[in-house]
Amino acid sequence: MRRGIFKLTVTDEFSSSHCLRNYNGPCEALHGHNFVVEAVFKGERLTQDTEMLVDFKDLKGMLKQVLDALDHTHLNNLPYFQRRNPTAENLSRFIYWELARLLETSPVQLHEVSVFEKSTSKATYSEEQ
Repeated sequence: MRRGIFKLTVTDEFSSSHCLRNYNGPCEALHGHNFVVEAVFKGERLTQDTEMLVDFKDLKGMLKQVLDALDHTHLNNLPYFQRRNPTAENLSRFIYWELARLLETSPVQLHEVSVFEKSTSKATYSEEQ
């Protein structure tokens, strides 16, 4: 018997500023991005009534809740980034952990989170299940 996995992806964006510590280059100075965030969720079973893994609306709402806390902020000032460099890598991990916390009672699992600084540059974080 084959065992399949469904994956659902939602995308949202936010704007914020940051400056990279211990970096020798232009990104050491204060600058901003219109970040795009892609969250991928996974699960095995569809609901019997709607035959969906979970409603996209619910996933979009959770992602929006996490990103609203970052939107129009200076990332360096947030508690998580006061001792961590606000890189795309650390940002993807932070968003992953915040989403995973919201999914604790959900039938789906978080697969990965990607943060795009621009269309050609992204960082992705995931954890072994």
